[in-house]
Amino acid sequence: MITAIYPGSFDPITMGHLDIIERGAQIFDAVVVAVLENPHKSALFAVEERKQLIERSVEGFDNVRVETFMGLLVDYLKQRGARVVIRGLRAVSDFEFELQNATMNRKLWPWAETFFMPTSTNYSYLSSSIVKEIAKYGGDVSGLVPPHVEEALRAKYRP
Repeated sequence: MITAIYPGSFDPITMGHLDIIERGAQIFDAVVVAVLENPHKSALFAVEERKQLIERSVEGFDNVRVETFMGLLVDYLKQRGARVVIRGLRAVSDFEFELQNATMNRKLWPWAETFFMPTSTNYSYLSSSIVKEIAKYGGDVSGLVPPHVEEALRAKYRP
């Protein structure tokens, strides 16, 4: 059984993230969406809020679960008995960054493998940062995030 870890901050989860999760769930026996808790970064949503938003987003997937973690990804992989990391790629710039991370992960733990998935063209422009910027100024984020995430964004930015 192959378990793949899809790590990220997911602040918030977008339709692009869900596209990668859905496609990963079709390839791997199990996918763990691993929400990074980084106390040095200021997130819009607390780690538990992000976890709950993702759990609601993946309710229809039998082989997907959501967890949180802190620290090095390779340590989390070892703790979970997993070797595969899923990373979505939107552009060449993403590949350069992700390749550097994948190479460092293998340096730290030679059994770590990274599975790069190009994002669907429908979502190649999409990022959590862009979604937050649009929502902050009252723009329409429908179709960019699940409806419950859209509601959560409105609640965060409501005066």
